[in-house]
Amino acid sequence: MDNKIVKPFLKWAGGKTQLINDIEKALPTDILKNKFTYIEPFVGSGAVLFWMLNNFPKLEKAVINDINEDLINTYKTIAFNPKELISILEILQNDYHSLNLKEAEKKEYYYKKRELYNTRKTEKSTQAALFIFLNRTCFNGLYRVNKSNGFNVPIGSYKNPLICDAENILAVSKALQRVEILCGDYKETINFTGDNTLFYFDPPYKPLHNTSSFNSYAKDDFNDEEQIRLRDFCSKLDSLDHTWMLSNSDVKDKVSNNNFFDDIYAEFSISRVKARRSINANPEKRGELNELLITNYNYEQALQTA
Repeated sequence: MDNKIVKPFLKWAGGKTQLINDIEKALPTDILKNKFTYIEPFVGSGAVLFWMLNNFPKLEKAVINDINEDLINTYKTIAFNPKELISILEILQNDYHSLNLKEAEKKEYYYKKRELYNTRKTEKSTQAALFIFLNRTCFNGLYRVNKSNGFNVPIGSYKNPLICDAENILAVSKALQRVEILCGDYKETINFTGDNTLFYFDPPYKPLHNTSSFNSYAKDDFNDEEQIRLRDFCSKLDSLDHTWMLSNSDVKDKVSNNNFFDDIYAEFSISRVKARRSINANPEKRGELNELLITNYNYEQALQTA
């Protein structure tokens, strides 16, 4: 367990596993040479968090946050009650796999569990187990809710999905003992900074199309006003000499004269990196696109000193 590589316990639209190499190249090496605090205000599946925990022994403290209460309940359950969670997940996995040859019953089972999840009346460990179950069995591992905060993703087509990854859950639980877990507005994370702090922001992406709906991770939309509010927070961090990196969609990919991010982050460093989008109902709309990495330090200088 001591040398176990921790990996995300969820599938997640926009997860950052594919951008890890680009993020690594863009890290501020002066921060990482000494003990530092790492803060991730939009944690999602935690791909960058777990990579940081695996690779940077001088990471003294980590702080994660998300506005999604169900997601944060799952993190806390893994951190503090992993064995009970595993026991519930084992039952869900056995029940679900036993219906492999009974498609109608399998669908009924999924939708009953989705309905139970949406009541949010089960105790916390069961709610966390349902969160993971739905993530592992729904369409493309997508997390999407409606305005009433009801999870509404249909069943996926996986034959034998791994619902209970006990070994990784135990490894994640151990890793999370080093992590402060918050739930609320990202601006509260400023209260957890230290002398040497690195923020990584992975907010809900600005949609590339007006019809895009894959960023509905919470019942309230993260619209352009929210993107600007986040920019203002980043500017405040910069004025306090905190270091940060932020990723987002490159809206210029679809509309070449759309300068939204280039304008609002004009005083910071903006780089474009390649990423593969794989979650789309239409396979023809999947493929390689640019994404943005924005920093309040010189990205090219970071590359040269790496």
